[in-house]
Formats: sequence, structure tokens, C-alpha cells
Amino acid sequence: MTDSDYKQLAVDMLAQAKKKGATEADVVIADGENFSVQVRLSTVDRLTKAREKRLGLRVFFGKRSASAATSDFSSDSLERVVADTCSLASAVAEDEVSGLPAENLLARDQPDLDLYDQATLSTEQQIDLARRAEAAALAEDSRITNSEGADFNSSAGRVVLGNSHGFLGEYRSSNFSVSVSPVASEPGGGMQRDSWYAVQRKFARLASPESVGREAAKRTVRRLGARKITTRKAPVVFDQEMAASLLGNLCSAASGYSLYKGTSFLIGQLGKKLAPDFVTVYDDGRMAGGLGSRPFDGEGLATRKTMVVERGVLTSFLLDSYSGRKLGLASTGNASRGIGENPSVGPTNFYLVPGTVSPTEIIRSVREGLYVTELIGFGVNMVTGDYSRGAAGFWIENGELAYPVEEITIAGNLTTMFADIESVGNDLEFRGRIASPTLKIREMTIAGN
Repeated sequence: MTDSDYKQLAVDMLAQAKKKGATEADVVIADGENFSVQVRLSTVDRLTKAREKRLGLRVFFGKRSASAATSDFSSDSLERVVADTCSLASAVAEDEVSGLPAENLLARDQPDLDLYDQATLSTEQQIDLARRAEAAALAEDSRITNSEGADFNSSAGRVVLGNSHGFLGEYRSSNFSVSVSPVASEPGGGMQRDSWYAVQRKFARLASPESVGREAAKRTVRRLGARKITTRKAPVVFDQEMAASLLGNLCSAASGYSLYKGTSFLIGQLGKKLAPDFVTVYDDGRMAGGLGSRPFDGEGLATRKTMVVERGVLTSFLLDSYSGRKLGLASTGNASRGIGENPSVGPTNFYLVPGTVSPTEIIRSVREGLYVTELIGFGVNMVTGDYSRGAAGFWIENGELAYPVEEITIAGNLTTMFADIESVGNDLEFRGRIASPTLKIREMTIAGN
């Protein structure tokens, strides 16, 4: 089906729902193709290639609603979906805050955000890219003796969204990624594993598989000879990836659903100081080429650039229409949804604005402390903000990375941790929807022996 065919299908489904008595309805249609290959020691370990299409329908009968989905686009199947969904909606309990967003709030523009790449790669080319990443890792250092594999993934697809208020939009997107996980060995039998990856909307912008392999090897080898340390309190520096994980905790706490359900440590904190003045956080759904960018959200509202934290002050939550109504606030265009599911809240491109100091300068500022490069487990209580996670990384002595450390736990409270941010690096890079530069926290409890 072409884009126009899908748009007409959306219009037809909405008309059928209206004939069945639905007061409101929306429909999402998505199709796409995915390719994934993993090689290990140059041999293809796993290869999958799939193309799929799905349609999701949501109908409202007053304040009652139901959703359903199908991958069968035959006329009989689609008629059954409409009939069954309408029957379900008329039987469920009312929800006073349910419903589509108001017509005047729907997206008026649908800009091209540079999300789609028409480039096509053959199966052989994609297998070769994975092999090149692994080969580069194995060749980088003689201590790299094995591999857990290298992956190359590509996907492309389109989304059409229509609703009974007259909204009808569509966009295309694509994604390319490469990763590798080498294993290093040392005399005495010690072994370490690490990994690295790259991801982009456009293939031409993707880092070379050789550079990814070399970086993965360097990150793995530097972990050899890891030690344990004794329990103490000290500054903690989070590298880019681990700082993004920490920022993800803030993103979850700022979700409207966490807030109205009472499961966020940010309840009652809107307009209050959360972090130092040099901390500013955005969620930007209109970032060109962004991994979370899209012209409209899962309800047809325009995406936008939302300032979540302004100079340390919490200024906004992330909301869709439902959670916004629950909290008495307007949607921020952050509705996210799966096919056949009700919308929820999700980030677009959620990031901490970079500072002016380099990661090296941040490390130099630490007389004795921890540089975290890996976090393990899920010991975060989003209600209280209590934070305790397994970690690995490097011990800092006199501003230098002295030696690798492992089997430790870092603990604190998210409220205190954000308040105690001392430095923000200048090394912001997007390898996902949530990104952060290197961060330094003034002090945390580091539990070891």
C-alpha cells in the first residue's frame, strides 16, 4: 500500500467506527522492515529479516473506550476489528478524563525532520559491516582474545495517524546501528568484557564499523586488572553513557503517569530548585535527525522543544493528554503509543545541555574518587529517590585514572545527587533518546570490601 492508500484506509476505518456509534476514534497504521545480523568470530550466528504491517484502532463511546489491533488488512478482518472494538468500548467503565485531545490543539504543521534514509543495503553488505566491526576489535590489541559478537541492525518504516477530529498525518523514519562486544584476557586467567556501539537515522552518518570495533577493544582492555576498594564516601564522575542512565531516572520521574499515580520523587517539586544554575534539561521532539524526533506525537499533537529544567529549576513535566488532564496541565506533545495500545508518556530527545569543561578536566578536579563506566541492577526507588546500584569503572587518584575497579555499589538519593552536581562536561553525544555529557556528583557512598 502507498501512503495515500494508508491515509484512505485510516479515513475509512474512522467512518466505520462512527457508523457503529463511536463518538470519537483514532487509528494508527504502521509498516516497516527490519534486518538484524550477529556475527561471532566472523561466522553468522543469527540473521533475521522481517517486514510487517499493523493497524490499531481506538474508539470512544462518550467516556468509555477500547483499543484493538490487527495485522490482517482484509476487508472482513477490518470490519471485525471495528465491530469488536466498538462492542468492547460500550461495555467498559467510564473514565471521566478519557478522550481525544481538542481539535484546536492538533498539529497544524508536519515538518520534514530528516528522519528517513532511502539508502538500501544488501544482506551481504550488512553482514560485512558486522564482520568489520568485530575484526577491528580483535586486531586492536593482542589481549583481545575472544568476542561475544558484533551486530548490525537496520530498520525503516512509516506511520500514519488519523482521528475523528480531522487530523491525518504520516512520516517515515529509518535507523542504522552497529555494535561489538569483545573479550580481553590477561596472564593468570583474568577476563573482562565491554562493548561499544553507534546508531544514526542516516547510514552515511553512522560511525565506521572499524572505529566502533577499536573503541570497544580499548574500553575492554582498560578493564583488565580490576580491583576492589574499601567502603568510603567520595566524588563520583559518570561517563556519558552512565550519566544518560541517571538522566533517564529524571525522565521517568517527570512522566505524568508517575506523577498522578504517586510514584515519583518529583511530586510537588514543579517550580522548585532541583539542581545548580548550570543545569538545564530539554526534551526536543523537533531536533533534525534526532533518534526520538517526529513531527507529531501519538495523539496527533505537535511535538516541540520543552524546557524541563531551567537553570536548575524544574519547570515542566512530560505529559500526554490523559496525564495532563489528571494533573490539571496541558499536554507537552509527549504521547507515545504502541499499535493497539492507549497512549502513554515517552521522551523524544531528552538531554542535559552540555557545559564548557572536558571530561579530562572533570577527572583532573577529583583528588580521590570514582569514574563510573558501568552500572548494574535496578536499585532505584522512584518514589523516594533512593539510589543504589552495582558499578564498575576506574579509581581516580590526584586527577588521573589510577586503576580499574569492580564489584562495588554506589548509593545516594536522586534529590541529593541532582542538587550535588558539580560539573557538566562538554561531550554531549546522542546514541539514544536520552543523552547526557559527563557528570560529576560532589559525593556518594561507595561500598566495596
